[in-house]
Amino acid sequence: MTKELIAYIRNLYQEPNAFIPLHEPRFLGNEKKYVLDAIESTYVSSVGAYVDQFEEMMCDVTGAEHAIAIVNGTNALHLALVLAGVESNDEVITQPLTFVATANAISYINAIPHFVDVDMDTMGLSPTILESYLEEIAEVKNGVCYNKKTGRRIKACVPMHTFGLPMRIDLLVEVCDKYKIFLVEDAAESIGSYYKEKHIGRYGKLGVFSFNGNKTITCGGGGAIITDDENIAKRAKHLSTQAKIPHKWDFVHDEIGYNYRMPNLNAALACAQLEKLEGFVKNKRETAEKYMAFLNQYKDEVSFKKEIDGAKSNYWLCALEFLEEKQKDEFLELTNQKGIMTRPVWRLMNHLPQFSSFPKSDLSNSEYLEKRVVNITSSVRVK
Repeated sequence: MTKELIAYIRNLYQEPNAFIPLHEPRFLGNEKKYVLDAIESTYVSSVGAYVDQFEEMMCDVTGAEHAIAIVNGTNALHLALVLAGVESNDEVITQPLTFVATANAISYINAIPHFVDVDMDTMGLSPTILESYLEEIAEVKNGVCYNKKTGRRIKACVPMHTFGLPMRIDLLVEVCDKYKIFLVEDAAESIGSYYKEKHIGRYGKLGVFSFNGNKTITCGGGGAIITDDENIAKRAKHLSTQAKIPHKWDFVHDEIGYNYRMPNLNAALACAQLEKLEGFVKNKRETAEKYMAFLNQYKDEVSFKKEIDGAKSNYWLCALEFLEEKQKDEFLELTNQKGIMTRPVWRLMNHLPQFSSFPKSDLSNSEYLEKRVVNITSSVRVK
């Protein structure tokens, strides 16, 4: 199957010999025009017209009431946790099957990542597993959730929509509401993804996006926070701008803030990319459908990770699940040897030394997927 898929990918991307990356950016619109305009305006740092325009466009794209432009997705998640009221020694529920930035951002506050298993189909945090687990370990006292085993406050939950595949986020909201846990949605990979006709990132009180160089749309780095809460939005903008009280000339900062605002130069690039989002997602969904049709003949060896009912995925990275771990390892070796970039799913967070001692549920699903899932070429096709 591997040799046949290599040939199929080369034909699909019309690249007979050269190296094919996993996901490369496409600049097909007004990127150069807007960036040059930002340079000529001399506003290239965190103040400028494109920053404001980007925030307006993010509201239009997601349907959120407010958007705050942030320098990158990790900083956006860190700030969102601060806004959620997470403090040192609090526990934050998240999934072990995620990019390391999720767990890192929790750790920046000296909070405790608490790993709970994922669903097999979405590869996102499982609402049913979480509810069952909380029934065992948690209690709510005076409107606050505590871990009965550690005595620590369980303040927040950070689910991540893996590779842009929407998880059952509506059910997770119900569980978090029941246990008085603040939900921060890690939508870093999910711009253009929807669940039950609502854009991903809008189910939590805060949603966080990334626009890194390998994302569906990019501005080099870049991130964003979205929310429907006006007070949270105002505080997010204040804290991300070094907590400076607006004044024409005076420098007064009323609390510890962060230098987290997206520069105008990056925002110019982001605006041009957002103009192309609809077409990019359409293209990527067509690519996913082509992979599904091709791989159907090999269903005894491998399965394509599809969106669940009610979901519309951007298919940021197409993912395959092999029946056996040995098949996965052979696939990774041969494809990369032949100039087709593929990669395994991330190492589970609890398998990394810095997070290995933190609390966790049974992680059978995550451990199964870690051994069998790979990503394949998923760039927007332009040839």
